Amino acid sequence: MAVDLLLGLQWGDEGKGKIVDVLTSKYDIIARFQGGPNAGHTLVFNDKKYVLHTIPSGIFHDDKINLIGNGVVIDPVILNKEIENIKAEEVDISKSLLISRKAHLILPTHRLIDAASEKAKGKNKIGSTLKGIGPTYMDKTGRNGFRVGDLESENWKTKYDQLSQKHKQLISFYNVELDYNLEELENEFFEAIKKLRKIKFIDSEDFLFNSQDENKSILAEGAQGSLLDVDFGTYPFVTSSNTTAAGACTGLGISPNSIKEVFGIFKAYTTRVGSGPFPTELFDSYGERMSKVEKSLVQQLEDREDVVGLT
Repeated sequence: MAVDLLLGLQWGDEGKGKIVDVLTSKYDIIARFQGGPNAGHTLVFNDKKYVLHTIPSGIFHDDKINLIGNGVVIDPVILNKEIENIKAEEVDISKSLLISRKAHLILPTHRLIDAASEKAKGKNKIGSTLKGIGPTYMDKTGRNGFRVGDLESENWKTKYDQLSQKHKQLISFYNVELDYNLEELENEFFEAIKKLRKIKFIDSEDFLFNSQDENKSILAEGAQGSLLDVDFGTYPFVTSSNTTAAGACTGLGISPNSIKEVFGIFKAYTTRVGSGPFPTELFDSYGERMSKVEKSLVQQLEDREDVVGLT
Protein backbone atom coordinates (compact mmCIF):
# COMPACT_ATOMS: atom_id res chain seq x y z
CA MET A 1 0.00 0.00 0.00
CA ALA A 2 1.13 3.56 -0.69
CA VAL A 3 2.36 6.02 1.91
CA ASP A 4 0.47 9.24 2.58
CA LEU A 5 2.36 12.31 3.70
CA LEU A 6 1.51 15.32 5.87
CA LEU A 7 3.54 18.53 5.62
CA GLY A 8 3.45 22.06 6.96
CA LEU A 9 3.33 24.61 4.14
CA GLN A 10 4.56 27.65 6.06
CA TRP A 11 7.16 28.23 8.78
CA GLY A 12 5.71 25.58 11.06
CA ASP A 13 3.01 25.92 13.72
CA GLU A 14 0.29 25.22 11.15
CA GLY A 15 -1.63 22.69 13.24
CA LYS A 16 -0.06 19.43 12.02
CA GLY A 17 -0.44 17.63 15.36
CA LYS A 18 -4.20 18.04 15.41
CA ILE A 19 -4.59 16.93 11.79
CA VAL A 20 -2.39 13.86 12.32
CA ASP A 21 -4.45 12.92 15.35
CA VAL A 22 -7.67 13.25 13.35
CA LEU A 23 -6.26 11.19 10.45
CA THR A 24 -4.64 8.50 12.60
CA SER A 25 -7.75 6.34 12.74
CA LYS A 26 -7.33 5.71 9.00
CA TYR A 27 -3.77 4.40 9.28
CA ASP A 28 -1.89 1.50 10.83
CA ILE A 29 1.46 3.29 11.18
CA ILE A 30 2.38 6.91 11.92
CA ALA A 31 6.02 7.72 11.11
CA ARG A 32 8.09 10.83 11.84
CA PHE A 33 10.70 11.30 9.13
CA GLN A 34 12.82 14.37 9.99
CA GLY A 35 13.60 17.08 12.51
CA GLY A 36 14.17 16.82 16.21
CA PRO A 37 12.91 18.28 19.48
CA ASN A 38 12.68 21.73 17.89
CA ALA A 39 9.28 20.54 16.65
CA GLY A 40 6.32 20.84 19.00
CA HIS A 41 3.08 19.07 18.10
CA THR A 42 0.47 19.80 20.76
CA LEU A 43 -2.50 17.58 21.64
CA VAL A 44 -5.10 17.96 24.38
CA PHE A 45 -6.63 14.91 26.08
CA ASN A 46 -8.76 14.73 29.22
CA ASP A 47 -8.21 18.43 29.93
CA LYS A 48 -4.43 18.03 29.80
CA LYS A 49 -2.10 19.39 27.15
CA TYR A 50 0.65 17.17 25.75
CA VAL A 51 3.49 18.53 23.62
CA LEU A 52 5.19 15.93 21.44
CA HIS A 53 8.66 16.95 20.30
CA THR A 54 9.86 13.60 18.97
CA ILE A 55 7.10 11.01 19.35
CA PRO A 56 4.64 10.81 16.41
CA SER A 57 1.22 12.33 17.02
CA GLY A 58 -0.61 9.00 16.74
CA ILE A 59 0.77 7.76 20.06
CA PHE A 60 -2.52 8.12 21.94
CA HIS A 61 -4.24 5.53 19.74
CA ASP A 62 -3.81 2.06 21.27
CA ASP A 63 -3.91 0.06 18.07
CA LYS A 64 -1.41 2.16 16.08
CA ILE A 65 2.32 1.79 15.60
CA ASN A 66 4.35 4.99 15.95
CA LEU A 67 7.78 5.05 14.33
CA ILE A 68 10.63 7.51 14.84
CA GLY A 69 12.41 7.23 11.51
CA ASN A 70 16.07 7.36 10.54
CA GLY A 71 15.82 11.01 9.47
CA VAL A 72 14.97 12.18 12.98
CA VAL A 73 17.56 13.32 15.52
CA ILE A 74 16.71 12.32 19.09
CA ASP A 75 17.56 13.92 22.41
CA PRO A 76 17.16 11.00 24.89
CA VAL A 77 16.50 13.41 27.77
CA ILE A 78 13.65 15.19 26.00
CA LEU A 79 12.24 11.92 24.67
CA ASN A 80 12.24 10.44 28.16
CA LYS A 81 10.35 13.47 29.50
CA GLU A 82 7.77 13.05 26.73
CA ILE A 83 7.28 9.41 27.65
CA GLU A 84 6.90 10.24 31.34
CA ASN A 85 4.40 12.96 30.48
CA ILE A 86 2.09 10.71 28.44
CA LYS A 87 2.01 7.93 31.03
CA ALA A 88 -1.10 9.56 32.47
CA GLU A 89 -2.95 8.34 29.36
CA GLU A 90 -1.74 4.76 30.00
CA VAL A 91 0.11 4.58 26.70
CA ASP A 92 2.01 1.29 26.32
CA ILE A 93 5.26 2.50 24.77
CA SER A 94 6.63 -1.05 24.56
CA LYS A 95 3.95 -1.92 22.00
CA SER A 96 3.23 1.37 20.25
CA LEU A 97 6.63 3.02 19.77
CA LEU A 98 9.52 1.93 17.54
CA ILE A 99 12.81 3.71 16.82
CA SER A 100 15.03 3.36 13.78
CA ARG A 101 18.54 2.14 14.52
CA LYS A 102 19.76 4.72 11.99
CA ALA A 103 18.30 7.73 13.81
CA HIS A 104 21.02 9.94 15.29
CA LEU A 105 21.32 10.94 18.94
CA ILE A 106 21.79 14.48 20.22
CA LEU A 107 24.61 14.50 22.75
CA PRO A 108 24.92 17.11 25.51
CA THR A 109 27.95 18.53 23.71
CA HIS A 110 25.86 18.99 20.55
CA ARG A 111 23.71 21.42 22.51
CA LEU A 112 26.79 23.24 23.77
CA ILE A 113 28.18 23.56 20.24
CA ASP A 114 24.82 24.97 19.16
CA ALA A 115 24.89 27.57 21.93
CA ALA A 116 28.52 28.52 21.29
CA SER A 117 27.99 28.83 17.54
CA GLU A 118 24.91 31.00 17.92
CA LYS A 119 26.57 33.23 20.51
CA ALA A 120 29.63 33.69 18.30
CA LYS A 121 27.42 34.97 15.45
CA GLY A 122 26.31 37.96 17.50
CA LYS A 123 23.84 40.09 15.53
CA ASN A 124 23.97 37.61 12.65
CA LYS A 125 22.49 34.72 14.64
CA ILE A 126 20.00 32.54 12.78
CA GLY A 127 17.55 32.03 15.64
CA SER A 128 18.51 28.48 16.58
CA THR A 129 16.40 26.73 19.20
CA LEU A 130 19.72 25.68 20.82
CA LYS A 131 18.57 22.04 21.03
CA GLY A 132 21.73 20.76 19.35
CA ILE A 133 19.91 19.74 16.20
CA GLY A 134 22.12 21.51 13.65
CA PRO A 135 25.39 20.16 15.10
CA THR A 136 23.88 16.64 15.21
CA TYR A 137 23.00 16.79 11.52
CA MET A 138 26.50 18.16 10.86
CA ASP A 139 28.01 15.10 12.53
CA LYS A 140 25.64 12.90 10.53
CA THR A 141 26.73 14.31 7.18
CA GLY A 142 30.32 14.49 8.38
CA ARG A 143 30.16 10.75 9.18
CA ASN A 144 30.96 11.27 12.83
CA GLY A 145 27.46 10.79 14.20
CA PHE A 146 26.26 8.67 17.09
CA ARG A 147 23.29 6.54 16.04
CA VAL A 148 20.64 4.74 18.07
CA GLY A 149 22.00 1.42 16.80
CA ASP A 150 25.37 2.24 18.37
CA LEU A 151 23.76 1.67 21.78
CA GLU A 152 23.54 -2.03 20.90
CA SER A 153 27.33 -2.22 20.72
CA GLU A 154 29.40 -3.11 23.77
CA ASN A 155 31.81 -0.23 23.14
CA TRP A 156 29.17 2.49 22.67
CA LYS A 157 30.50 4.45 25.66
CA THR A 158 33.97 4.60 24.06
CA LYS A 159 32.47 6.00 20.88
CA TYR A 160 30.53 8.52 22.93
CA ASP A 161 33.67 9.67 24.76
CA GLN A 162 35.63 10.06 21.54
CA LEU A 163 32.92 12.17 19.91
CA SER A 164 32.38 14.22 23.05
CA GLN A 165 36.10 15.01 23.20
CA LYS A 166 36.02 16.28 19.61
CA HIS A 167 33.07 18.47 20.53
CA LYS A 168 34.92 20.00 23.49
CA GLN A 169 37.72 21.05 21.17
CA LEU A 170 35.21 22.61 18.78
CA ILE A 171 33.48 24.49 21.59
CA SER A 172 36.79 26.03 22.66
CA PHE A 173 37.36 27.15 19.05
CA TYR A 174 34.37 29.52 19.23
CA ASN A 175 36.08 31.40 22.08
CA VAL A 176 32.86 32.44 23.85
CA GLU A 177 31.82 32.12 27.47
CA LEU A 178 29.18 29.49 28.23
CA ASP A 179 27.73 28.79 31.63
CA TYR A 180 27.24 25.01 31.88
CA ASN A 181 28.04 21.94 33.95
CA LEU A 182 28.85 19.13 31.52
CA GLU A 183 28.96 16.52 34.28
CA GLU A 184 25.35 17.29 35.23
CA LEU A 185 24.27 17.26 31.59
CA GLU A 186 25.96 13.90 31.01
CA ASN A 187 24.49 12.32 34.14
CA GLU A 188 21.01 13.24 32.94
CA PHE A 189 21.88 11.99 29.45
CA PHE A 190 23.11 8.59 30.64
CA GLU A 191 20.04 8.09 32.83
CA ALA A 192 17.85 8.81 29.80
CA ILE A 193 19.92 6.35 27.72
CA LYS A 194 19.04 3.56 30.18
CA LYS A 195 15.35 4.16 29.52
CA LEU A 196 15.82 4.67 25.79
CA ARG A 197 17.37 1.19 25.49
CA LYS A 198 14.11 -0.33 26.76
CA ILE A 199 12.34 0.84 23.59
CA LYS A 200 12.43 -1.46 20.58
CA PHE A 201 15.06 -0.53 17.97
CA ILE A 202 14.38 -1.69 14.43
CA ASP A 203 15.66 -1.45 10.85
CA SER A 204 12.83 0.88 9.94
CA GLU A 205 13.37 0.76 6.18
CA ASP A 206 12.81 -3.02 6.21
CA PHE A 207 9.86 -2.64 8.56
CA LEU A 208 8.15 -0.10 6.29
CA PHE A 209 8.88 -2.12 3.14
CA ASN A 210 7.34 -5.23 4.69
CA SER A 211 4.42 -3.20 6.04
CA GLN A 212 3.63 -1.91 2.56
CA ASP A 213 3.92 -5.47 1.25
CA GLU A 214 1.38 -6.51 3.91
CA ASN A 215 -0.98 -3.78 2.69
CA LYS A 216 -0.73 -1.72 5.88
CA SER A 217 -1.51 1.97 5.66
CA ILE A 218 1.21 4.48 6.58
CA LEU A 219 1.09 8.21 7.32
CA ALA A 220 4.42 10.06 7.26
CA GLU A 221 4.38 13.01 9.66
CA GLY A 222 6.55 16.01 8.85
CA ALA A 223 7.88 18.56 11.33
CA GLN A 224 8.48 22.32 10.98
CA GLY A 225 7.29 23.74 7.63
CA SER A 226 8.23 23.84 3.95
CA LEU A 227 9.65 27.36 4.20
CA LEU A 228 12.20 26.03 6.70
CA ASP A 229 13.54 23.36 4.34
CA VAL A 230 17.36 23.40 4.38
CA ASP A 231 17.47 23.53 0.55
CA PHE A 232 14.29 25.35 -0.44
CA GLY A 233 13.49 27.48 2.59
CA THR A 234 14.58 31.01 3.50
CA TYR A 235 18.23 29.99 3.77
CA PRO A 236 20.22 30.44 6.00
CA PHE A 237 17.31 31.03 8.39
CA VAL A 238 16.11 27.44 8.06
CA THR A 239 16.16 24.15 9.92
CA SER A 240 18.77 21.45 9.27
CA SER A 241 16.63 18.90 7.45
CA ASN A 242 14.41 18.54 4.39
CA THR A 243 10.88 19.41 5.48
CA THR A 244 9.34 18.89 2.04
CA ALA A 245 8.08 15.64 0.49
CA ALA A 246 11.56 14.52 -0.55
CA GLY A 247 12.54 14.34 3.12
CA ALA A 248 10.09 11.50 3.68
CA CYS A 249 11.96 9.30 1.21
CA THR A 250 15.38 9.76 2.78
CA GLY A 251 14.00 10.05 6.32
CA LEU A 252 12.12 6.75 6.19
CA GLY A 253 13.78 4.80 3.40
CA ILE A 254 10.72 4.70 1.16
CA SER A 255 10.70 5.08 -2.61
CA PRO A 256 9.27 8.24 -4.25
CA ASN A 257 6.71 6.23 -6.20
CA SER A 258 5.29 4.82 -2.96
CA ILE A 259 3.99 8.25 -1.91
CA LYS A 260 0.33 8.75 -2.77
CA GLU A 261 -1.56 11.56 -1.04
CA VAL A 262 0.29 14.64 0.22
CA PHE A 263 -1.63 16.72 2.74
CA GLY A 264 -0.40 20.30 3.08
CA ILE A 265 -1.39 22.19 6.23
CA PHE A 266 -1.47 25.98 6.42
CA LYS A 267 -2.99 28.73 8.54
CA ALA A 268 -5.24 31.52 7.34
CA TYR A 269 -2.45 33.94 8.15
CA THR A 270 1.27 33.33 8.53
CA THR A 271 3.39 33.49 11.66
CA ARG A 272 7.08 32.87 12.15
CA VAL A 273 9.19 32.02 15.19
CA GLY A 274 12.85 32.99 15.45
CA SER A 275 15.05 35.03 13.13
CA GLY A 276 14.82 35.39 9.38
CA PRO A 277 12.88 37.35 6.77
CA PHE A 278 9.15 37.83 7.17
CA PRO A 279 8.11 40.32 4.44
CA THR A 280 4.40 40.37 5.33
CA GLU A 281 4.85 40.83 9.08
CA LEU A 282 2.45 43.41 10.51
CA PHE A 283 3.70 45.79 13.19
CA ASP A 284 0.54 47.91 13.18
CA SER A 285 -2.75 47.67 15.07
CA TYR A 286 -3.98 44.89 12.74
CA GLY A 287 -1.04 42.64 13.61
CA GLU A 288 -1.47 43.34 17.30
CA ARG A 289 -5.19 42.60 17.08
CA MET A 290 -4.68 39.27 15.27
CA SER A 291 -2.14 38.19 17.88
CA LYS A 292 -4.55 38.90 20.72
CA VAL A 293 -7.46 37.17 18.98
CA GLU A 294 -5.35 34.07 18.26
CA LYS A 295 -4.24 33.78 21.88
CA SER A 296 -7.83 34.18 23.04
CA LEU A 297 -9.12 31.51 20.66
CA VAL A 298 -6.38 29.08 21.65
CA GLN A 299 -7.23 29.55 25.32
CA GLN A 300 -10.93 29.01 24.63
CA LEU A 301 -10.20 25.79 22.76
CA GLU A 302 -7.93 24.54 25.52
CA ASP A 303 -10.69 25.18 28.05
CA ARG A 304 -13.26 23.16 26.10
CA GLU A 305 -13.86 19.56 27.21
CA ASP A 306 -14.71 18.31 23.72
CA VAL A 307 -11.39 19.28 22.15
CA VAL A 308 -9.60 16.23 20.81
CA GLY A 309 -6.43 17.76 19.54
CA LEU A 310 -4.91 21.22 19.39
CA THR A 311 -1.83 22.76 17.87
